Amino acid sequence: MSLEQKINDDIKKAMLARDAERLEALRAIKAALLLEKAKEGGSGEVDDATELKILQKLVKQRRESADIYIQANRQDLAKKELFDASIIETYLPQQLSEADVTVIIRKIVADTGATSVKDMGRVMGAASKELAGKADNKMISAIVKALLGA
Repeated sequence: MSLEQKINDDIKKAMLARDAERLEALRAIKAALLLEKAKEGGSGEVDDATELKILQKLVKQRRESADIYIQANRQDLAKKELFDASIIETYLPQQLSEADVTVIIRKIVADTGATSVKDMGRVMGAASKELAGKADNKMISAIVKALLGA
């Protein structure tokens, strides 16, 4: 079942359950996918990698908004953003733990022969490809910096 079809089914379930908060989060995902489909020069289809990037972007946006709301002492709005992020995350692949990511990055560092911060770009490129959708790039970057002694 495609992501779009799964989202549509979940929207129907949320409507029947009268779950307005969940419905709003699901509609945001659907809107983002439709925008990508209708993008000028696009094929009218969205591949799995693009769907993954869209979902990650939506989660990141929600988390950043929640941080801003928390700083502005608006817990009600922050709570809503975090709820939306949690709904969107259910459609992402299972995220790896920091320990698992560290093991993978150590292997990448050894494979690329990286020894200093100057090699960070090479390591980040390989790590981003291998860990796409499985770990947050912010965490990957922090681990790479720590391993390369930045």
